[in-house]
Amino acid sequence: MIATTPDHFDHCEANLRKQDRDLWLACLFAPATKRRDLHAIYAFVSEIRDIRAKVSQALLGEMRLRWWSDTLESIKLDVAHAHPVADALRDVMRRNVLPREEFLRLLEAHIFDLYDDPMPTRAALEAYCRSTSVAPLEWAAKILEASPSNAFHDAGLALGLTRTLCSLDQKFIPLEDLTASLQDYSKARSQLINLARDYYQSAYRAARQLKSGREALLPASVTPLFLEQLGQRDYDPSLGPITISPLRRQWRLWRASRNYGL
Repeated sequence: MIATTPDHFDHCEANLRKQDRDLWLACLFAPATKRRDLHAIYAFVSEIRDIRAKVSQALLGEMRLRWWSDTLESIKLDVAHAHPVADALRDVMRRNVLPREEFLRLLEAHIFDLYDDPMPTRAALEAYCRSTSVAPLEWAAKILEASPSNAFHDAGLALGLTRTLCSLDQKFIPLEDLTASLQDYSKARSQLINLARDYYQSAYRAARQLKSGREALLPASVTPLFLEQLGQRDYDPSLGPITISPLRRQWRLWRASRNYGL
């Protein structure tokens, strides 16, 4: 069996700290023995999520996703990939018996990011969020040996919906009418904000019953901050992205870590 060196996991942590500081901070509240595994899966998730911003053409993005898909398919072959995140992820998936099919579904879902086609239905949007946001929380929960709970599913949906809303990209707001007005988008957006809030509250209620593994919920703990900002302004992409100060986000993470993870 090919061994993964500590440098691979150090690389995952460094990348995660650079790409998504909130996720990196959330990992600090997990037991020290579990952090490296969390760094690996979240470094993978962050790298895939950032592909669209790093490529100039959709085809180049698809090529990157195909490389990752082929890499995940070869995990059982014990092949070294000369890619620190891929090699660390291989070990984490084996050690924690994480289902490869869910990683492949995450890659497939992110193909949507590369094109301008609109999200067809709300059900399709929720399926996208399950593959891209719910699955990583559930992987983290398994690594942390949490008992089964709907908290991870609902928190992931709240997080995924909030991320798509914060992207300010109209294609994530499902509307049947392709000639919809700005008012139509604003109404649909408000409904999604309320839906994200409902999922978050459902996750919070379920989290109160958890005895262990609450740290896996921490990435979703900042969603109320963004939902509050989203609810305070009308839909207008020209206003720019939602911004929350790092200090406020860190305080929210700390408070959630002392509570139920949310």
